[in-house]
Amino acid sequence: MTDVSLTIVGAGFSGTLLALHALRRCPPSTCVRLIERSSQFGRGQAYATGNPNHLLNVPAGRMSAFHDRPLDFLRWLRTQPCEADAAPTEHGFVPRRQFGAYVRHLLNEELKRPEADGRLELLRGDVLELRRDRAGLTLRLDRERELRADLVVLATGNFPPEPPAAATATLLNGPLFRPDPWAPEAFADLDPEAPVLLIGTGLTTVDSVVSLLDRGHRGPIHAISRRGLLPRRHAAPAVPPPAQLFALPTTLLSLLRTLRREAAAAERAGSNWQPVIDALRPFTQDLWQALSAVDRARFLRHLRPWWDVHRHRMPPAVADRVEATRRAGQLRLHRGRLLRIEPEGPDRAVVIFRPWRAATPERLSVCRVINAAGPGCDYDRIPHPLLRGLLLDGLARPDPCRLGLDVTDTCALLGRDGAMARDLFAVGPVTKGRFWEMTAVPDLRRQCETLAEHLATLARGLAAAAPRAGC
Repeated sequence: MTDVSLTIVGAGFSGTLLALHALRRCPPSTCVRLIERSSQFGRGQAYATGNPNHLLNVPAGRMSAFHDRPLDFLRWLRTQPCEADAAPTEHGFVPRRQFGAYVRHLLNEELKRPEADGRLELLRGDVLELRRDRAGLTLRLDRERELRADLVVLATGNFPPEPPAAATATLLNGPLFRPDPWAPEAFADLDPEAPVLLIGTGLTTVDSVVSLLDRGHRGPIHAISRRGLLPRRHAAPAVPPPAQLFALPTTLLSLLRTLRREAAAAERAGSNWQPVIDALRPFTQDLWQALSAVDRARFLRHLRPWWDVHRHRMPPAVADRVEATRRAGQLRLHRGRLLRIEPEGPDRAVVIFRPWRAATPERLSVCRVINAAGPGCDYDRIPHPLLRGLLLDGLARPDPCRLGLDVTDTCALLGRDGAMARDLFAVGPVTKGRFWEMTAVPDLRRQCETLAEHLATLARGLAAAAPRAGC
């Protein structure tokens, strides 16, 4: 048996969790290398926030990294200093930074295990290129480094929002625009009385509103999107899912009618619609794959915003705060289409948009424009050199829905010609086109466990074959 090298590009939640599961499933001859371009191994963008008011959108009891230890995160939480007034509960919503600390804890514990000695390598760097030849895969990193690998998994996570088409080049390249709401400078040097525009009205906008309020912002906060929909709130207290499972049609219109009927029945029974949506969780990926290509396109064109706000909800405490800000008139939602955003002097931008069903455009004058439209997922437009190279070389292709990269059910990348890679895989949000629900921790955990089993099978075959390069 000879060494097999498994390299995971990206050490956010998906990449770190895959590494943990792979180490437990792959043969001892497998070396796992985890590459991360930031200094934060194990956290990822979502869980690296230092703001204690950025809460998880899933109850703590469903956030375990392990399917066979469903309360692992909750048990770990109860060993930590409490950040809230009360001890964490299974149905509570805790700060996201605590979940990031939990994932870091798991990674550190793995590094301490005697069985992992020499099998797990953490490498800080930015993978710029991937090449394949008869000997295997070569990764080119920054600082003129090169690595060989037998198996590679892309766990690149989410990319910043795509630039708004309505914004002029002068605005995009000037000081009034912030392209990434998670960047440290997004809210820096902002007058507390200044009007602000948030592009988008989803969960990223909710986090941005919380960040502004926590900084003492008192000025108007405008948020605009095509539908003007805010995420709904989680039911409080948490309501269990329906006792009886209902049949799920696999055509879009029939499925929509069924969900509406079941939600109405739940409300008549004294419950609410939230458990009906939650009951879909184990079946969402199967439903997505069962829909026809036409129905998927219709869903993305017409229903996706409504699904997102009902499926990905706000914790009650966050929802209360956002609603209070709206009632006070500080947060103003706009439903409409952005027409043009351009500078109006050195410290102002003019925003021109057409409200829904209005013939006449409206204007806003703001001091900062923050792109909170959600992650960029059209990989034809993402500029990172690794992804650009994979697409140009034909080793990968965008999925038909333009949600990420095209993969098989086992997460293998599909090339430009449709050929399935045997050594190159992807995990996490990049696979959304195949699996749709690939954002929440329970979905990512299930995917990582399944892919780890598949990689273990491949590693055993490689170890028994020709000599490998090793870690």
